[in-house]
Amino acid sequence: MKKALFQPFDLNKWFRIGFTAWLAGLTDCEGGSSGGNHSNYNSHSHGFDDFFSFPQNAWDWFSTHPLWANLIIAGIVFLIVVISVFIWVSSRGKFMFLHNVAQEKSDISQPWYEYRKEGNSLFLFQLFFGWLSIVLFGCFLAYCFLSAKELYYGDFTNVAIFWAIAQMILLLIAYLLTMGFASLFLKDFVVPIMYKHRIGVLRAWGKFLSLFGRYFFSFIGYGFFIFILSIAVGIGVLFLALVTCCIGLLLLAIPYIGTVMLLPVSYTYRALSIEFLAQFGDDFNVFPNEEEEVLPIIEES
Repeated sequence: MKKALFQPFDLNKWFRIGFTAWLAGLTDCEGGSSGGNHSNYNSHSHGFDDFFSFPQNAWDWFSTHPLWANLIIAGIVFLIVVISVFIWVSSRGKFMFLHNVAQEKSDISQPWYEYRKEGNSLFLFQLFFGWLSIVLFGCFLAYCFLSAKELYYGDFTNVAIFWAIAQMILLLIAYLLTMGFASLFLKDFVVPIMYKHRIGVLRAWGKFLSLFGRYFFSFIGYGFFIFILSIAVGIGVLFLALVTCCIGLLLLAIPYIGTVMLLPVSYTYRALSIEFLAQFGDDFNVFPNEEEEVLPIIEES
């Protein structure tokens, strides 16, 4: 990162690489009572009754307000289209940014067109992965809602309520870890493998999972290291906001400008992932091969 961005410092290069980093990150980017049981319906608070009857009330409202229901559906469809476009652009941008980091360049148009096949493959997978994440999280919320409703209207002990809450927390942690690691491995390792071998996302996942099975703890440790590093970066950004009276935070919130300001961070993250992957052999090394120096042959007289 230091060699590429500061030796020498080139503002034009910063803005060009920052643009690809911005494209790549468009979609990244994230008291009870002391004893009694609630066995009597009349003793329930009105607020909780309204909460648990919300799905039926919402359905009734949609049924009696077709115009608003159609407008809301149209807005949701429009939002899905916009998000899909962002995912598509970001998928291409990931290969652009990776190309510039691996090759120490600041290209924009050349990697945009050259890796369109790989970018489109990544886009379709990210679209599927995103919907899968939403569906699974929706199932989790439905499970929590139905469990809470059953506990609220039923006659359960405090121990049963405690275990129900513990199960919800464990399910949430399992969901976050699974989706978090899958997203991290896709961006940090599967994309470089696609870039290296010019293959689709499913074949790249196959190559990565084979490597992951042999070095399971190394990749898990990498994931937790990135998590801790992200916390440190977040603390640094918060410190910047405090020392600049939130002016720095406002600048970071501006699209593209914030990415350019934090380019050393995103560049380091990207370089770290491909350096980590390169240690597993030439088959996973995305850096260009260094040309061997040819020494002149001196003939003896």
